[in-house]
Amino acid sequence: MAGGRRAESAGREVIAVDPRNTSRQCPERGHTARGSRPTQGKFHRLACGHTAHADTVGAANV
Repeated sequence: MAGGRRAESAGREVIAVDPRNTSRQCPERGHTARGSRPTQGKFHRLACGHTAHADTVGAANV
């Protein structure tokens, strides 16, 4: 059973999210920049200084 159908059958709401740039958008200021991902796992926004793991940033933005 697909994840969406499984969630719906359990009475959960499924919301589609566009995953593009979720790990490059600053959760503090909302700005998206290609250079904010200096490595695969690191997020660093030069303008405001916010630093975090890229997966954490992506999850916060979703």
